[in-house]
Parts: sequence; structure tokens; C-alpha cells
Amino acid sequence: MPKMNFVVLDMLQRINLTPLRDFLKSGSAGGFILMACVVLSLLIANSPLGPGFERLLALQLGYESDALQLRYPILLWINDGLMAIFFLLVGLEIKRELVEGELSSFKQAALPVFAAIGGMLVPAAVYTLFNLGTATANGWGIPMATDIAFAIAVITLLGKRVPLSLKVFLTALAIVDDLGAIVVIAVFYTTEMHLNYLLYAAGVFALLIVFNRMGVKNIWLYLLPGVVIWYFIHHSGIHATIAGVLTALTLPTTPDEKESPLEKLEHALVKPVNFLIMPIFALANTNITFEASMLDGLTSTLGLGIIFGLLVGKPIGIVFFSWLSVKLGISSLPTGTKWLQFVGLGLLAGIGFTMSIFIALLSFSDPDFQTQAKFAILVASVIAGISGYLFLGRMGAKNELTEVPITRDVPVSQEGNPIA
Repeated sequence: MPKMNFVVLDMLQRINLTPLRDFLKSGSAGGFILMACVVLSLLIANSPLGPGFERLLALQLGYESDALQLRYPILLWINDGLMAIFFLLVGLEIKRELVEGELSSFKQAALPVFAAIGGMLVPAAVYTLFNLGTATANGWGIPMATDIAFAIAVITLLGKRVPLSLKVFLTALAIVDDLGAIVVIAVFYTTEMHLNYLLYAAGVFALLIVFNRMGVKNIWLYLLPGVVIWYFIHHSGIHATIAGVLTALTLPTTPDEKESPLEKLEHALVKPVNFLIMPIFALANTNITFEASMLDGLTSTLGLGIIFGLLVGKPIGIVFFSWLSVKLGISSLPTGTKWLQFVGLGLLAGIGFTMSIFIALLSFSDPDFQTQAKFAILVASVIAGISGYLFLGRMGAKNELTEVPITRDVPVSQEGNPIA
């Protein structure tokens, strides 16, 4: 037995774990794990395990009494509970960018903001053209969303073939896009509203603002009331994930190099969200059982609205609104970028996936519509990711052949990302 232990230890010492560590530290790792969970979920749904998995997601967990209602299916805990943590991280990113990042000045924020607005309005208009006056008209918000994890993962795979400034721009655009999606969910996808619970949530939110003004640094004094906000908002009728964003906006931060409570929490959440929460969401919500009728669904007004919204509406909206803001002198192109690269970036922004699926679940109560929407989102997102990668990769290869490299003193991290 001791000899066996020695052999095992010797083998472990010989294994080079550096590539694994580098992969897990890279920005693309979360995207790869997300893709794996999508494939796994599809395999489960189309195997004998499918019905059992559905029953598992429908299993009720929690506690309820006359005074407290916290007993829900596992699927709801994932979509309303875990996703609130995802939106907490998104909210932290939004506030940090507003205070010290790509959105901290008007000139910096103008281009990604304009691009994000175009990338939301045009896809929604395209979807509406296909579905106006139909039973699926309410799904206009589905093609508005961009999946940050997947889009950043794909552009990271391109490495030096894409300028760092374009990666930063896509990140800022995706953050603004998420903020827009949050507003859309709160305003347009709320079926019933209870004002009393909203007032309770507003009172707790005001308390967190007071903590911020008083300079309270203890993160738990924000997170625990944030859970209370989640409970009240959930019962108000507005989607509970908004609580994550509201809590995030109250966390104190500073524009200097000293790590603030907001940045500490952001760093603590990145890995759990990327490697656990988002994969669980994908695993639970991509369990699509393939049927012959799904192909017909792709050519229905619902399917065509989603596909054309993501694949055509996104690039057109992003490129046109970006061009308009530059033409009006409001903003300028990021350093080292070309207009054609914005077409590829617009294609990558058409990866709606998790956010689009999330809005689809809120848009329709009919399971058939939900399934058709999921399948159309899956098809459009795969096409968007592949076409965006190939387009930007081809442009990057041409640039490497025709351009002389210019050395610039831009501080970067070990992963090649710009340091704010």
C-alpha cells in the first residue's frame, strides 16, 4: 500500500497542471464549460434520462408558512435565485465601468452605448415585423439580448488577431446590452405587480444607499439586506433577478487602485458565476427534446423573428448606430479598429443564448412556444458564433500579412486583457 501511494504521488508530480490552470484563469474557460453543459443538457433531454431530469427540475424545495413563502421548484430556484447572483455580478460590472472603466466618461461610453441601443432596437423591430399581430408578438425582447460569456469566449479565442480595443469595446457593449435587458425585463415582462412589496423593497434599498453614504465597507451588510430585497421583489411580481442589480449599485467603490468592497465581491463572484451558476442555468434550460416539428418551428414567424433578429438585426443595428455616433462627432472608433471588424463584432453579439432563453421563458407560458424559441435561439447563436469567429479571424489574418506591428505602451494582464 505505501508503494502504491508513492507511485500515485510520483504520477501527480509528473503531470503538468499549468495548461489546466491557465485555461481556468482565461476568459474563455467559462464559455467552454457553458458550451459543454449545453451539449450535455441536449444529450440528457434526448435520452432515456430526459423524463427523470424533468421531474428533478420540477421537485419542490424550500419552506413555506402563512407568513413566509419560499417553497418553489428547483427550476424556479435556478432561474430566479441563482440568476439573481448572475445579475448581481452584472450590476457590479456595470457600476465599475461607470465609475472607472469604459463607461466612465461621455466620450468613452458613447460608442458602446449607441452600439448597444442599435443592437437592441433593430433586432426587436425585425422580430416585430415577423410576429406583429400573432400569438408570439410578446417575444420581441428575445433577440435583443447578447450573451456576455459566449461572446467574450469566442473573441478571446481569436487572440492577437483582434485588437485589444475591440475586445474592450465588445465587453462594454455587452454590459450596456445587459443593462438594457434588465430594464426590458422589469418594465415589459412583469405580469402582475403588488405595490406593497415594491415599497418594502424600496425601503431596504434606501437603507443600503444610506450604508453607502455612511462609508460602510462590510460586504455582508449589503448582501443580507439584498436577500430581503430579492424576497420582496419576487413577491411584487417584478422578476426577482432585478434585486441583484439593485444591490450591486449600492456597493461602494473608488476610481483609485485600492481594492474596494465592490471589486472584492466582483472578484469573489466571477468564478462561481462562470463555472457554476451559468452552467447550471444552461443545463436546466437547454433540455430541448428534438422533434421533427422543430424544423417547421424554425420557419414559423417565431423562429424567423428570432433568427433574423439575432443574425441580421444585431449586426445592422450595431454597425449603423456606431457609424451614426461617429459621423455626428459624438464618439470615435476604438484604437486600431476598422469598420469591417464591427460587422464581425455584430455577428458575435448575435449570440443571444442564455439571456435570450431567459427572456423567452418570461415571454411565453405555452411550453411549445418556449421550446420553439429555445431551438431557434440555439441555432441562431451557433451560426452567429461561428460566422463571427470566421469573419474576424479572416480579417485578423489579412492584417497580420499587411500591417507592420506597432509597439504601444498599453498595460495588459497575463491573459492579454487591458488593465483598467
